[in-house]
Amino acid sequence: MKARSPAFEAILDAAQGLHRVGVIDQKTMREYHALCVEPVNIITAAEVVSIRRNAQVSQNLFARYLNTSPSTVQKWESGAKRPSGMAAKLLSVVKKRGLKVLA
Repeated sequence: MKARSPAFEAILDAAQGLHRVGVIDQKTMREYHALCVEPVNIITAAEVVSIRRNAQVSQNLFARYLNTSPSTVQKWESGAKRPSGMAAKLLSVVKKRGLKVLA
């Protein structure tokens, strides 16, 4: 993933160095990463449905591939929740490459 700017890249590099030597914990590192890296594309409920249907799998099987619960997939597809972070990134990859990349 690409940093938003050279300045953010420098900040992220410094934070990663501090994380490697144990000064910054994993939670703080995730926060730095979220601030410095380009935001993930927003995945809409209709897109989640489309991605799953293109993969030709049930919500239960789709959830298993994505390592989440079927109720989470149902909430994404109904619009009650929006996939964020790694889930959104993973859905973007599945959208481009298909479910086979997770097998």
